[in-house]
Amino acid sequence: MQKTQRHLTISSRFNGPPGSGNGGISSGLAASLIDGPAEVFLRAPPPLDTPLDVIALDDGSFEIRHGDQLVMTVHPADPLGPPPSAPSFAIAGKGHKSFPSRDTHAFPDCFVCGPDRTEDGLCLFTGHAEGFDGVTDVWTPAADLADENGLVRPEIIWGALDCPGAFAVGFQENPMVLARIVCQIHSRPKAGDTLIVAGWGLYHDGRKHGAITALFDKDGTLLAQSDQLWIELKKPAA
Repeated sequence: MQKTQRHLTISSRFNGPPGSGNGGISSGLAASLIDGPAEVFLRAPPPLDTPLDVIALDDGSFEIRHGDQLVMTVHPADPLGPPPSAPSFAIAGKGHKSFPSRDTHAFPDCFVCGPDRTEDGLCLFTGHAEGFDGVTDVWTPAADLADENGLVRPEIIWGALDCPGAFAVGFQENPMVLARIVCQIHSRPKAGDTLIVAGWGLYHDGRKHGAITALFDKDGTLLAQSDQLWIELKKPAA
């Protein structure tokens, strides 16, 4: 194991739960170390505005550490199989109507799905819509989320693929945090494009929940996808 001189910092703008990084954004930043599909395990809440050490491993993987604390591991991943088809744009536009209210949202300040972040967040409010078996919403990325070529930055795409998975497996009833995500980006959209985001539940195993998510263009062409593991937070003792 060899320590590099590289560091990774997660801006406080990109929080998920209070005081820690959004799982998708944090994982996407770590995945920038890998060419192609990547798998990220989140081992501890990613701290914000804090330089994190990047440790290169002999097998091509990396560890992201804060001092002695292991925060994330990132590995090359195999390509993902195709997700289900996108909902129609008309159906996707109705998903937000069943998104939980602010008063029932466990993390209302989340950069991706927080109803308190309508000024500077992604405003992805994925909910169930009649005629679709997952959760969905439409999304138009803002200009400040793009790189110098006008394409949405990869870590932002990872973020957009994050929270829809939680709502697909019942986040509104049982708050949970992201533990593992595999993401594959096929084509990055431009800022200002009109997009469809969707998520589907895969399984429930005690406090563990599996989901897949996908990002499509308005016509249903697949742009990016993920496979996820969520861990339900322990309920307070009675």
